Amino acid sequence: MRPATLALALALGPTLALPPARAGTPIDESRPLAIDGTLGIENVKGRIEVRAWDRAEVRITGTLGEGAERLEIDGSSRAIEVRVRHPHRTGMFGGGRAAPTILLLQVPRRVDLDIDSVSATVDIEGLAAGDWRIDSVSGDVRAVGAPREAAIETVSGRIDATLNSDEVAIATVSGDARLGGRLAGELEVETVSGDVRVAANPAARLRRVSGSAVSGAITLQAALAPGAQVDMESVSGDLTLRLPADTSAQVEASSFSGTLAAPGARVERPEHGPGSQLRAQLGAGQGEITLETFSGDARVVVDGR
Repeated sequence: MRPATLALALALGPTLALPPARAGTPIDESRPLAIDGTLGIENVKGRIEVRAWDRAEVRITGTLGEGAERLEIDGSSRAIEVRVRHPHRTGMFGGGRAAPTILLLQVPRRVDLDIDSVSATVDIEGLAAGDWRIDSVSGDVRAVGAPREAAIETVSGRIDATLNSDEVAIATVSGDARLGGRLAGELEVETVSGDVRVAANPAARLRRVSGSAVSGAITLQAALAPGAQVDMESVSGDLTLRLPADTSAQVEASSFSGTLAAPGARVERPEHGPGSQLRAQLGAGQGEITLETFSGDARVVVDGR
């Protein structure tokens, strides 16, 4: 994922600090921003809503919450960063008892996004062609669009994304995640205890998939490109892979104490001691699918079989 580096732009561009906030201070600011520029957004609590338009500028409206110190807008027409500043004394995340701040941003359709939130809800829709990085602690994330690449991380917030992208990475600790869209390239999924469900458009085919879980479950429904590589592992969470009838791959799965299943496969167990493994061939066996668990179940389901 290309890093959204703002150092040069910040060095060249001026910094604007808006006056200290009063209760419910309205926001209405506009700045020039290249159609393929970079936009960084930081908001501790409240809402970050991003929508696309066809102007080479960013417009920021909404309400600065009571207790927020100021809104900062840094940078140049190539890269802009918008930050909600709070007094340092108000808490470890800077938000403390301040009222939520609502940021509504209209941005060029092709910009790169770099968003940081603690408990603010993030809602993105309509953007295409840029790279997205979204980090949240407890705020929910909703994202609909067609970025080249997208990386979405949360601790306890929920992720709900529909993306038409070549490279997607989803990571959560305890929050659940749902992902759909035309996923045509690489997919990376990580969870600790949250459940992750991926239901990709079958018209697109994934080339590489990696998945990792501790106690959360991962369910992947997708089509695979010829020669695709799939590697998924879990400690106690279940792994489920649902594939179309024309899938071509070699399947290998192993578990210490979990249950294994795949079409046409016989599960082998050692004569003495725990553990099991299976091998199966789907179609011509062009790709490779590897599933590994400790106590979680792992199964491959193929349409029509």
